[in-house]
Amino acid sequence: MNLLTIIGVILPTLAIIGTQWGDEGKGKITDYLAEGADMVVRFQGGANAGHTIKIGEEVIALHLLPSGMVRPDVISVIGNGVVIDCEEMGKEIEGLKRSGRAVDGLRISDRANIVMPYHRLLDGAEERARGSKGVGTTGRGIGPCYSDKMARSGIRMGDLLDEEYLRERLSSILPLKERLTESLGQPLEIDQEELLEKLLDYGKIYKNHIVDTSPIIYDAIQKGKRVMFEGAQGTMLDIDYGTYPYVTSSNCTSAGICSGAGIPPSMIEEVVGVMKAYTTRVGAGPFVTELKDEVGERLLHQGMEFGTTTGRPRRCGWLDLVVVRHAVRLNGLTSLAVTKLDVLNDMDTIKVCVAYEIDGQRVENFPGSIAKLERARPIYEELKGWKAWSEDTVALCRKGYSALPEEMRNFITYVEQRTGVKVGIVSVGKGRDETIDLRETRWSK
Repeated sequence: MNLLTIIGVILPTLAIIGTQWGDEGKGKITDYLAEGADMVVRFQGGANAGHTIKIGEEVIALHLLPSGMVRPDVISVIGNGVVIDCEEMGKEIEGLKRSGRAVDGLRISDRANIVMPYHRLLDGAEERARGSKGVGTTGRGIGPCYSDKMARSGIRMGDLLDEEYLRERLSSILPLKERLTESLGQPLEIDQEELLEKLLDYGKIYKNHIVDTSPIIYDAIQKGKRVMFEGAQGTMLDIDYGTYPYVTSSNCTSAGICSGAGIPPSMIEEVVGVMKAYTTRVGAGPFVTELKDEVGERLLHQGMEFGTTTGRPRRCGWLDLVVVRHAVRLNGLTSLAVTKLDVLNDMDTIKVCVAYEIDGQRVENFPGSIAKLERARPIYEELKGWKAWSEDTVALCRKGYSALPEEMRNFITYVEQRTGVKVGIVSVGKGRDETIDLRETRWSK
């Protein structure tokens, strides 16, 4: 516990990070904590991420916009580390407007790279070329866009406001993309002038939102505003520390906040890791605790484990604490938010993976070798399950933590002991009021 918490000072910055392969319920946790936020910042990823937020009976799915967009009076920032699909963003903005929500508080970094039409084409062509070794991309052009960013061949949001410079950029980039797509058997049929006009139209649409966001975030923190950083995907999809090459194209860990939002490490005060009570992942790649039996099917359907962005069924398995401890260390987690505990209701026994067996050796740290992971076998410990409660979850949460079944509380204590991190938030449903808050220090307006 840091000094700020001990003396009861409200922490000015808070980061929300996924501890698994994404889909941990970060959207709900971000929305819940955003009640006390002045600003919510998305710092990496693209429209390949999906956050689902339930407000009463209304369910809102956001793929690109920060979760703060559903709350009035919160400034929502898309940082330079995000890659932006202008068309998808426009659809989400229109959806929010139709629901009666204002979008005036949206700020978009002028340094954020844009997903271009040829990125989608390349994404699909490259995945097909990999054949059976495909990495499970969503096909939305995210990887090729990040590749262009690093190759200095990207188009950025600020470029949309300068016709002469944008024309010059397209003239140098498109011939390269034409040759590349032809080599993959996908001829690029894009008219440069039509593309230019379309991008300039986007510039007109987003002109009032495109700014240099780094100073805005920095100044807000300097003034004591409550700033929340919202991660997309999860630690195990991090380009460096995930299950490479079956990962996304950005840094999903707390380290990505500094480069993706433009602030120094010293400004990150608290890091909340969101952990599902079991484990899921979408797409290809090793998954040590995966269950290909009736238990896995139960988790799939009870947990409604279908991708927000793609609709693909998620692979399901028991909680893997090797993965969570990996996330604790990499992100410097100060607390955990445990979600979907209700999905484990009515199970007589719950298994938790505490280590792997690889080539006859016990391994407790997550290995970087895919070959080793494919040979890994889970070492489980078993906990007693709990029965579903007779009352609805909202009424249960109003009674507080002590009203939870004893076995569920034992499960939470077990996670704390095995990870060395306190559980600050317990979630037993999708709604904001299906949450129990155990934190000692809370954001408040």
